[in-house]
Amino acid sequence: MSAKRLAVLVVPVIFLVSAALAQVNELSLTAGRTFVSTVTVPSSGLPIHFGNEQGVAFNYGRLLKSHKIFGIYAELPVAAYFRMDLNYRENQIPKDIGALFVTPSVRVNIFSGDSVSPWVSAGGGYGRFREASSLNFYGPNPGPTGSNTGVLQVGAGLDVWFWHRWGARFEARDFYSGAPDLNIDTGKSRQHNYYVGAGIAHRF
Repeated sequence: MSAKRLAVLVVPVIFLVSAALAQVNELSLTAGRTFVSTVTVPSSGLPIHFGNEQGVAFNYGRLLKSHKIFGIYAELPVAAYFRMDLNYRENQIPKDIGALFVTPSVRVNIFSGDSVSPWVSAGGGYGRFREASSLNFYGPNPGPTGSNTGVLQVGAGLDVWFWHRWGARFEARDFYSGAPDLNIDTGKSRQHNYYVGAGIAHRF
């Protein structure tokens, strides 16, 4: 067999094998806000208000399988808010909290590979709260200044690929965590941390 004929046979095989082994990776970075609902303390009947804190989210995703219009990704959402102010009439709680959430998840994209792709995501992992070292009016915080929690994550979003491998991401996620240590019994053992953000995404 001539070298030319061998090349005609080998090159398509190499191309098909490389395409089969190819993986699509994604990175995204978004910025937005995190919302936590007001809670009422049973013993006093007074509310604790949570500020709408600015937050950021990083995400790494890897395409596992494509089927028709669907793409299944393994992803690692990492989200944080650094200082969420707290407001309570009595001087008992930390003046603010911060949080970090790391939640390995599975994401399903619709119209995967197209220029516009909505998606849904679900998973779970680890969360870490930082409670301020001082109380909301004055004095040191007598309680802990750090606490760990398990976290469930559900989310939805939209990717718009506008230029080659670059795109925009719009996302909304609920990081359903344990409650931070606020020194008082709120009657709640868990809380919803709703993150809404927008930013950039990159495929490679």
